Amino acid sequence: MATPKKKAAAAKHPGFQNTAAKIARKQGVGPAAAQRILASQTRKASPAAKRANPNLKKVPPSKKKG
Repeated sequence: MATPKKKAAAAKHPGFQNTAAKIARKQGVGPAAAQRILASQTRKASPAAKRANPNLKKVPPSKKKG
């Protein structure tokens, strides 16, 4: 009998700070701006992405200046 193939384990996410640092290097912006970019895109994540990665729900809503 053939053994069923197992799903490959998902790679662990590098984390918010490391991802923000990568954005900063790639786009040539400062670390604070990169964190704002990452947080903004995280808030825009699809419901399917949030089901797959519940940590996306932890990012608080933006503080609008008004």
